[in-house]
Formats: sequence, C-alpha cells, structure tokens
Amino acid sequence: MSLPGSSNLLESSPDEAIEARRDEIPAADHNPANEMSRVLRTAPIHLAADPSGGAIAHWNHGPLHDVVEPMTDHVVMAYNGAIQRMERRSGRSIQSGTFRRGVVIIIPAGSSSRWDIPKPVDVVQLYLPRSTLTRIADETDTFTPTDLLERTAHPDLITSRLLLSAADVLEGNTALDTLFRQQLTDLLATRLLAAHTGKAPSYQPALGGLAPSVLRRAIERLRSDADADVSLGALAADSGLSRFHFCRAFKESTGLSPHNWLRQYRLEQAINMLRDPQKSIALVAASLGYASQTAFAAAFRKLTGETPTDWRRRHG
Repeated sequence: MSLPGSSNLLESSPDEAIEARRDEIPAADHNPANEMSRVLRTAPIHLAADPSGGAIAHWNHGPLHDVVEPMTDHVVMAYNGAIQRMERRSGRSIQSGTFRRGVVIIIPAGSSSRWDIPKPVDVVQLYLPRSTLTRIADETDTFTPTDLLERTAHPDLITSRLLLSAADVLEGNTALDTLFRQQLTDLLATRLLAAHTGKAPSYQPALGGLAPSVLRRAIERLRSDADADVSLGALAADSGLSRFHFCRAFKESTGLSPHNWLRQYRLEQAINMLRDPQKSIALVAASLGYASQTAFAAAFRKLTGETPTDWRRRHG
C-alpha cells in the first residue's frame, strides 16, 4: 500500500532528518515527520501536508527500539502490517499490545515514549495540530476536553479505516487530493474528540442544507475551469459557515461530500472529452488537473472499471 502524492506534496529529507540530533532540537520544535525520520533513519514513502493544518504520512520501516521525543502535533497511527506484539514505555508506565489492522496508536502532542517493536511496520500516520482539534471542537460546539488520551494498539475500526483510506483515494489530482485530505482531517478530528478524550461530546448537530444561492456559488466554484481556489476553507468562507458545517450542509443538499461531488464532476468532464477523438488522453488528463496520464487512467478505472483507452474504444 502506498500513499499517492500530489503537486503540493511536502517531502522531508532523510539526510537532514537523520542528522538532526535530539540535543540540537528543542523538544517543543520537533516536527513529527522530522522526528520520525530521525528515529527510523529513513524518510516516509509519501508525506502530504496542507497549510490549513494536518499532514498524512505513510511509513514502511524495520524493527524499532528507540525513544521518540516529544512532538509538536498529536500523532495518530493506523497499523497496516503483520500481526505482532509490541511494547511502549512512558516514564514508569509500560504498555504492551498487539499490532493488527483495526487498531490505532495515539501519541498526544508533547508525549515521549520508548518503543520496542520487533518486526517491520507498515503504518499510516496523521499529524494533527492542537489548533485543528480546537477548531473542530469550536465549530461543532463540542463541549468536551481537547486533550487526547494516549492509546497503544487500541481497537478502533472507524478511525483506522478512515486513516488508511487516504492510501486508496488520493489520485494525483491537486484539487481533488487537497479537498479529500482536508475533509479527512476534519472528520478524523471529529472522531478523535468523540472517542479518544475520555468524555463523550455534548452537542446537537445542526440540520438542513445550504440555501439555494449559497449552494449555487459553491457549485460554481467547484465547476470553475479557472485557477479558482476549491479548498474546503475557500468553499466554507463563501458560504459564511465553518468547514465542518459547510461539509455537513453541502452533503445534505447534494447527497455527496464536496470531494465526491468534484470527483464525479471531473469524471463527467473526462467522459465528454473522451468522446472527441481529436483529444488525446494525455490532453484530457492535463486539462482535468491530473499530474500524469497514468494517474488519470488509474483514477478513471477506479470509478468506471475500465481504462480511458478501453472506454474510448468501446464507445468509439
């Protein structure tokens, strides 16, 4: 499993990360990706980050017997490798557990642990800033603490599936991938507040969709062929709602999340363009914002069950 990249992919340099010794970097300044690179002595397979807050990384590394220093963000991990026992020490506390699909690991910001993992590890990690968790709590009117509980191989199929889904959906299209990561980060933050703070959230979800004029503006932005900002923040700002409430209301109005709506719209555009034999598949891919013809073909096949070439041949 790999986490596809995007044009705004932020890659951490393994050499720089490895050379950054723990006595040279104050604990408060430990970027999660850099700290993990230092400990694991490797770079992530892929690392995708958004200025709006949050990053997702996919790691595949060998056994680990080392201390992970305190990091600036909350780190949430979804395990995806072979079943194995592991141990984590934090101060005088010793936690052991079994890594398997469906469990999560949560390291709250500022925590430090020694890890003993005997076998190779395949894991997807979310780096969640404190400010993002606080924003989600404010937007959802969730009256609950925003301090996360430490979790070691804790069963949570919902959070695990959400995080691992990042590897299956990102498809090499900047607009689609950015929108997906932003939605996923907000959804994961909402889930963490509900399941991993030690107290159930107390809020009443708002009902109803977007006003017709607001929905029309949102769809116009999503349909724009210009370099319009289709980030979740821009769409929400146009609507006068928070990101959380905009996503909820948009889905109430259309039956789809903003990401899935745009994905479906791009598919319809692709089909219309493929009907024109004068347009090459490479041109269609570039016109729709895909990083390569290969990325476009993979995304098209995921949605239709056939490649663009096969579709064009069958509908020729």
